[in-house]
Amino acid sequence: MNPDLSPDAALAADIERLKLSHPKTRELYREVCALLFFRYGITPTANRLYQLVRRGSMGTPTEVLSEFWTELREKSRVRIEHPDLPADLGAAAGELVATLWTRATESAATALDALRNEVESARADAQLSVAAARDELGRVETALEQRTGALLAAQVEVRELEKAQAEGHAQRQALEAELERGRSTLAARDRELVEVREGFSRDLDKLREAVERAEERLRASEKKALLEIDRERGAASKLQKELDETARRAEQKEAEHRRAAEILQTQLGETRHQAGVLQGRLDAVQAENTRLQSDVMAFREAQASERAAPAADRRTPRATRLARSVPAKPLTRRRKAI
Repeated sequence: MNPDLSPDAALAADIERLKLSHPKTRELYREVCALLFFRYGITPTANRLYQLVRRGSMGTPTEVLSEFWTELREKSRVRIEHPDLPADLGAAAGELVATLWTRATESAATALDALRNEVESARADAQLSVAAARDELGRVETALEQRTGALLAAQVEVRELEKAQAEGHAQRQALEAELERGRSTLAARDRELVEVREGFSRDLDKLREAVERAEERLRASEKKALLEIDRERGAASKLQKELDETARRAEQKEAEHRRAAEILQTQLGETRHQAGVLQGRLDAVQAENTRLQSDVMAFREAQASERAAPAADRRTPRATRLARSVPAKPLTRRRKAI
């Protein structure tokens, strides 16, 4: 409590602080009861509580005050029944609490009656206020009739605004439809790109299988040629008499096998050249895929720019902006060129 303030001013300041820290009405009344009883030594009554707080109904301070005395009595009873407290002092304290409780109850009932009388008086005043309000209502109705014309004009303006809003909604739906068509076109191009990739993968797998088969045939031919040369050399060692003839035939066969081996080597070189050509085509397709992804990113950025652009820019034909952001060259022709 501030010593510079009077008791009533200090009490009012404390109650204002309690109002800020306790927004609930019943908690506020309970804190004000404790403030009056323990800090200021004032026995709280329902009438005094209602005059200080001015919240809730008239029965609220009475109920809170009853709960406060009940709680105080229970707490006092616990202290009185402490085992270290003498019996005569406990009896005296119990009588004191009972006396306080009886007086507080009687004071609360008296305050409740006074509060009811105040409410009846306030009710009569409220009836007078209602009569005055009815007179004021008549004047307000007259003013309302005068403002009806202005309201009708405002309704006409509202209809015009609603019409303009409907037109804007139609334009928005048209733009959304155009955006959906652009998304469908982009999805179709993505599917076509996937098909091209799958076809190229199948062709590349077939070419690899062909190269493997050619290499296997080359190895088999070399092995067969070596076996035949070994057989011919064995026959030459056994047939010394036919050495010249056998050697000549062996040389001829060896020359034929070498020519066959050279032919197979040539075929293998051509096959590897075709593999290189296909690898080049794969690189071209990958580059085209990268370019298409860049086109997709540019198309999406163009969509984001359209959402953020002013209204004047949104009136630009959608087809023109799509033509600037997405190349119109068909993907099927590029695949044929590859």
